[in-house]
Amino acid sequence: MYQLNFDVPSKLHFTGIGGISMSALAEIMLSRGFQVTGSDSQASEITEHLESLGAVIYYGQKSENITSDINLLIYTAAVKDNNPELVRARELGIPLLTRAEFLGQIMKNYNVAIGVAGTHGKTTTTSMLSQIMLSADMDPTILVGGIMPAIQGNTRIGHSDKMITEACEYTNSFLSFAPTIGIILNVAADHLDFFKDLDDIRHSFRKYAELIPETGALIINGDIENLNDFTDGLKCSVITVGSESSNSRYIAKNITFDALARGEYDLYVDGCFVSHIILKVSGIHNIYNSLAAIAASHFMGIDDKTIHEGLLQYGGTDRRFQLKGTIGEVSIIDDYAHHPDEIRATINTAIHYPHKKLWIVFQPHTYTRTKALLSEFAKVLSDVDAVVLADIYAAREKNIFGISSRDLQKEIQKLGGTAYYFPSFSEIENFLLENCCPGDLLITMGAGDVVKIGEHLLGN
Repeated sequence: MYQLNFDVPSKLHFTGIGGISMSALAEIMLSRGFQVTGSDSQASEITEHLESLGAVIYYGQKSENITSDINLLIYTAAVKDNNPELVRARELGIPLLTRAEFLGQIMKNYNVAIGVAGTHGKTTTTSMLSQIMLSADMDPTILVGGIMPAIQGNTRIGHSDKMITEACEYTNSFLSFAPTIGIILNVAADHLDFFKDLDDIRHSFRKYAELIPETGALIINGDIENLNDFTDGLKCSVITVGSESSNSRYIAKNITFDALARGEYDLYVDGCFVSHIILKVSGIHNIYNSLAAIAASHFMGIDDKTIHEGLLQYGGTDRRFQLKGTIGEVSIIDDYAHHPDEIRATINTAIHYPHKKLWIVFQPHTYTRTKALLSEFAKVLSDVDAVVLADIYAAREKNIFGISSRDLQKEIQKLGGTAYYFPSFSEIENFLLENCCPGDLLITMGAGDVVKIGEHLLGN
């Protein structure tokens, strides 16, 4: 594999530079004095920001964008082998690296490189830990998969030897990383368009844990089934976090919630009371996310007072149980949940949130996931007062399975749940306006563009 010399600024080209993860890498390299060019399908706030920093960006991916003075081309997993820019780069003998491979090389430039992995909770935990590191004046470089208010975006360029990034398992991207501290929040069946089954996914997470050096640490959820599969034989330190029944080193006891479902608890480490933790984000799942952030903070030597300050300053990330507003005394919340486990966590959070009737507008994400987990989706959604289904958000896929949201509606109804389906957002919005009552809670849910429904209702 080609190894970039980070001490000698050169010219880099990013194919797909407008993506939230690719743009972050481009911004890091611009800050290091590298010359950056890139291409994307159309202009956006992200590309305009990069241009303001000195990047040269082409709109439309064409062979003429690739010149012989480019030293390295970086591309996303979504780019096909016959992409004209990749084809031209190969003709000119220009080295190629995937986004994950390049991020792995960047991580090696930091003495502390934190990779936050897990089927769910990566963005929230990365943001929580980032907020703590900012409170500790560590000046970290931050790459997060959502918009974090404290840094007004998804990227922060620090000037220290510390960085933190999400570590996604899809296409085994995280196996190209170089974490000194690795976090595994949970391991569940997902991305079954790439992985064969849950055992295949677990194998990848084990390989990720093996990347951590002897001087580093793995922070892992002690409630994961057959935990020893991930931890036996590791050279690094292993720190477990979890529920009281998990025998983990970090445990939350005496958990309570306020009127907005925000949690607080007593933190115990190795059986001893350490401190009382108060969170400004909702849900039991965020209590366990915070345990992972605290354990990583302790490993870095951050004191408890600073940890408290960071957690109190963290008020959430966009699209994670985010209150968008109210209309007619109906509260509208948006949430990114698109896997049955995530939906269950969001519903459990909503139970503690003030409401009369709970409405969920769910937009399934990808045909593969919907087909593979159809019964699990139906089971978790059948317990809600009312579910309104939008069409499946295709993302990167084509519907070769003959699956639709009507199939999910039928499965929910078989289980005794109340489910409606409408083929357009406008029909959904009209239905909600006619049927939601004062005091109800409406959650738009999914990883696609379902957020627009709530925003339209609010007049945004």
